[in-house]
Amino acid sequence: MSKGTIKKVAGPLVIAEGMRDANMFDVVRVSEQRLIGEIIEIHGDQASIQVYEETSGLGPGEPVESTGAPLSVELGPGLIGSIFDGIQRPLVSIMNATGNNLTRGVEIPSLERSRKWKFIPSAKIGDTVEAGDIIGAVNETEIVHHKIMIPKGVKGSITSIQEGEFTIEDTIALVQNENGEIINISMMQKWPVRVGRPYKEKLPPAMPLVTGQRVIDTLFPIAKGGVASVPGPFGSGKTVVQHQLAKWAEADIVVYIGCGERGNEMTDVLNEFPELKDPKTGHSLMERTVLIANTSDMPVAAREASIYVGITIAEYFRDMGFSVALMADSTSRWAEALREMSGRLEEMPGEEGYPAYLGSRLAQFYERAGRVISLGKEGREGALSVIGAVSPPGGDISEPVSQATLRIVKVFWGLDANLAYRRHFPAINWLTSYSLYVDNMGKWFNTKVNENWMPDRARIMRILHDESELEEIVKLVGMDALSAPDRLKLEAARSIREDFLHQDAFHEVDTYTSLEKQYKMMELVLGYFDIASVALQKGVSVDDLVKLPIRERIGRFKYITNEKIEKEYEDIVNRLHREINELTQKEES
Repeated sequence: MSKGTIKKVAGPLVIAEGMRDANMFDVVRVSEQRLIGEIIEIHGDQASIQVYEETSGLGPGEPVESTGAPLSVELGPGLIGSIFDGIQRPLVSIMNATGNNLTRGVEIPSLERSRKWKFIPSAKIGDTVEAGDIIGAVNETEIVHHKIMIPKGVKGSITSIQEGEFTIEDTIALVQNENGEIINISMMQKWPVRVGRPYKEKLPPAMPLVTGQRVIDTLFPIAKGGVASVPGPFGSGKTVVQHQLAKWAEADIVVYIGCGERGNEMTDVLNEFPELKDPKTGHSLMERTVLIANTSDMPVAAREASIYVGITIAEYFRDMGFSVALMADSTSRWAEALREMSGRLEEMPGEEGYPAYLGSRLAQFYERAGRVISLGKEGREGALSVIGAVSPPGGDISEPVSQATLRIVKVFWGLDANLAYRRHFPAINWLTSYSLYVDNMGKWFNTKVNENWMPDRARIMRILHDESELEEIVKLVGMDALSAPDRLKLEAARSIREDFLHQDAFHEVDTYTSLEKQYKMMELVLGYFDIASVALQKGVSVDDLVKLPIRERIGRFKYITNEKIEKEYEDIVNRLHREINELTQKEES
């Protein structure tokens, strides 16, 4: 164990000397207060340490002690429903021990040591096991069946395994390896956060992560195990989009990282999630959620740790065979912390002062997502989908963090301040956003929902693009210069925007739309356009077609509950045909 002394303090950066035996990324304890830090650079016997707590008051000569181990997370029962800070300290336990103010240097284990969990074994004495094999489970909450896995590096036969109530440190099984050594197996594992957890095989992104958000599922879907970026200026609804995905995405476990965002946004999550009913189970959403809170007033350096801690916890649940959704809000704040540390280390700056390795750091994070076959003999399928919010200054996505992110992710949901100003939410701009997963998942949508899904989606995109071109003409020469078919197309585009893409996150029915209902909504909007186009050719005036009474019901279809959508859909289609026929007969007579 290496011991040294502080030579220099510069904000969250501490230079210590006498650290010749220390290794890169070792966790160190700084000063008598035992602040947590991590070695990020070594020159001779001098170590540059990124300190994850407030360093004010530290001075040269104070002791620094290396723990000899990298920054690791504790993985085991007790994660679900917990609220951790950026270095996996349990905030509720700290509050109970020290009061409302976060005290420096406090040492409280991440997972509660005294709590007992009911362990139910699924393996038996004599079974041969290897890393990743499940030997039993704990019902952590009513929703989450927490599987206990053999840790990495262990292989052999079980000589003892018992059912009962144990703490996470108690021995629940004994495994004898090939050399005859007996290895104690407990319910807790430790894993270094900067190292991705291994898996057997990575699978292609062939199925969507259904979110219930129409603009996402229909136009710009994300695959299970995919990565998406949500850049947007202040007030454009990044946090609401992430909250919606956390609530409604087809994921068994949600890991939400508040990385450098305002404290009140994290407070909203903490207040909202326990009260929210999980639509799939009827229980509180917190019963399948892990929260990591590293708000803007917490130490800057810990933002990097919070991102790695979050994704390591998410990988652990992925290895159990769960579908996990990770929300990082926002990676820009993490990049700002990297920039600050890089400046203090006096490294050569890249674009706009960000370090030259910004892109590779972002890639290391996002590339840990994926749909995989886990380690172990039976090989479970699990998925980890990552949605990262980006907060470019002034909404300018030409800045380095947004551009580096776009080079990595496959889905771009570009939030638009103009749409938000017009009260169109979610404010995802359909002209600039894209999803590179669409072609891979087209077969899934056509098979599982309806064979016309992809053709309908293509038509909607085409009408929206035509609208943007027609609006340029309208600005130049006015609406009267447009032909009747073009005016009808503009009306169809308005219906797509207002009746289909606009979605109220706070309406009890409209907040989530099933894929079947999304398909019927597409059919209604496009059906009106098709039937009206035929009537237009028969001489019906475009003004009469625009004023059809049935259009009100098409617009309100999104508020119809799932039990009534079939009947309402049939009624609207029949009424639409009747009203158009009446106009056609009137014109012909």
